[in-house]
Amino acid sequence: MSLMGNYARAPVRFARGAGCSLWDEDGIEYLDLVAGIAVCSIGHAHPRLVAAVQEQAATLMHTSNLFEVPLQESLAARLAPPGGAVFFCNSGAEAVEAAIKLARKRRTGGSIVVAQGAFHGRTYGALSATPQEAKQAPFAPLVPGFRPVHASALAAAVDGGTAAVLVEPIQGESGVHPLDPQILRAVRAACDEHGALLILDEVQTGIGRTGSLYAFEQMGVRPDAWTLAKGLGGGVPIGALVVQAEHSEILVPGDHGTTFGGNPLSCAAAHAVLDVVDDPGFLDAVHRIGERLREGLRELPHVTDVRGRGLMTGFDLEGVSAPALVTRALSEQRLVVNATGPATIRLVPPLIITEAEVDDALGRLGALLG
Repeated sequence: MSLMGNYARAPVRFARGAGCSLWDEDGIEYLDLVAGIAVCSIGHAHPRLVAAVQEQAATLMHTSNLFEVPLQESLAARLAPPGGAVFFCNSGAEAVEAAIKLARKRRTGGSIVVAQGAFHGRTYGALSATPQEAKQAPFAPLVPGFRPVHASALAAAVDGGTAAVLVEPIQGESGVHPLDPQILRAVRAACDEHGALLILDEVQTGIGRTGSLYAFEQMGVRPDAWTLAKGLGGGVPIGALVVQAEHSEILVPGDHGTTFGGNPLSCAAAHAVLDVVDDPGFLDAVHRIGERLREGLRELPHVTDVRGRGLMTGFDLEGVSAPALVTRALSEQRLVVNATGPATIRLVPPLIITEAEVDDALGRLGALLG
């Protein structure tokens, strides 16, 4: 095989998908509770997304940012607050890189406070903001100026030399750990006091994943900037840095750029996703069905500490290996789940999942854990 060996891939080759189902090359159907790691937000082959991509692909896919891109302008208007602005890129890591540059240009030499257990990406700036020894150590030296602290100490770590606090509303890769809203409000106050930016990494939590368009909308906090990706394109790569009006002119021509970011094809896909997701009734269903999933998980044997918000759920296992459960779920129950640690499972299904599909998934998990 000519592929680099940097992924531990499951021995399944998916050939097609529809809704919350995937089919392998042999035509065997699987129930998908991972959605391409929270990417396929409106499911596989959603008719509105397929139609938008097909139409745009047949019209114009790419021109570059040397020219005005009307679909970028209209998409930015849907994502940004009044007077705010958006930088489009291709991924969450790229959105985080743009956020780091925004903060560093605004306060040259300032440190960036991050939370222990965070995950912000694998490019050098984003990796440097990810205080996990196993991920960082092989690639040292890293970008300097990042200050990792426990989540409870985030506010206290902010001082006059802080450029920004970069934090996830819910830590996803470490096992779905929601940040206490009181902590986030204290961080907001500390940033205001010392003139630092509050930047929220909404790459996994944004675009309806937690039951609101952005997770911070449920937490009573106004960030200065936030990053998006994953579910924004529904499977088509797109990322974004969104900033408030008072910070919209920090980056000027020559400061940052991207060749592919925000091309017409990706923006058309994002518009189609928002047409489905950005609806109060849809988001209410994400809340309701997510609670149904968590309530059902609490009834299963070996399951402990069920947590999450909306359709972003994590739980721990007692006496059962999470990676082994992932393997058995795939082979025995045709169920796609994800392990984020030796005893932790993460579920981030398509946001269109139904109550019947949640009950089906709980039944399959119960058969494995019973």
